[in-house]
Amino acid sequence: MTLTDLRSLPVPDGLEGERVDAALARMFGLSRTKAAELAAADQVTIDGSVVGKSDRVRAGAWLEVALPAATPAPTIVAEPVPGLRIVHDDDHIVVVDKPVGIAAHPSPGWTGLTVVGGLAGAGYRISTSGAAERQGVVHRLDVGTSGLMVVAKSEHAYTVLKQAFRDRTVDKHYNALVHGHPDPMTGTVDAPIDRHPKHDYKWAVITGGRDSVTHYDTIEAFRHATLLDVKLETGRTHQIRVHMAAIKHPCVGDLTYGADPTVAARLGLTRQWLHAVTLGFEHPGSGEWVEFKSPYPEDLAHALKVISSES
Repeated sequence: MTLTDLRSLPVPDGLEGERVDAALARMFGLSRTKAAELAAADQVTIDGSVVGKSDRVRAGAWLEVALPAATPAPTIVAEPVPGLRIVHDDDHIVVVDKPVGIAAHPSPGWTGLTVVGGLAGAGYRISTSGAAERQGVVHRLDVGTSGLMVVAKSEHAYTVLKQAFRDRTVDKHYNALVHGHPDPMTGTVDAPIDRHPKHDYKWAVITGGRDSVTHYDTIEAFRHATLLDVKLETGRTHQIRVHMAAIKHPCVGDLTYGADPTVAARLGLTRQWLHAVTLGFEHPGSGEWVEFKSPYPEDLAHALKVISSES
């Protein structure tokens, strides 16, 4: 990380007792993740002493941080995206069925195809709200997760949908094939998630992380795996993958989070068995409830067929 000038400010009275990462985020306009990374790299001091992300700040104390050099925001490249299916399109929204291997929007280090680039390449005009590289995007799916996404086309739709996701009124269901048999068969994983302390490409259940709640219900149990219906109450990065791994039932094929590679090979999987199957919300134009469904893509359907035949 290339560092620029040191920034120093007294801690405002209103931040008395806040965690260091939260205080940094509010004082310098950083994300909580970036603030935590700076603290983990020993780039934050209070009254001359190095502090960690979960330490507490004191009003009037002198906080000093070495901020990273600004990097240019990635740009949207308009180009066709094979397999990107338009499920619904109107003046306010476009709902897409995202194939595996496609990112929701550009990000540092990602050179592959994106949903917003694919929509632009197909001539869709989307909302200009949000950061330049993620205009119109109100929620995301991992590159390795397929399924339904809604993208705002109007500024009104962007505002309404962002609030709906914040208020947790959007009904998002995923299907996940996981190793073993979760006990109980229907349950809730309520465990905070934050960036992994040793591997920056992973996330983990971490004390003091962001509140994260995942509900699951068994659809069908096989000999060595279970097909789950999963409903997200929150929408953290890698949430389902992290929570399933935390209860010792990682998504089949998810080698990043502890899945058995021999099972993935036998099923022909090169990614986690995880698919966003339904998406429901109040339409930002009409106010009526709308719901969309997505069938399993070929690789997941094949893997499910194989594992069901082994039961």
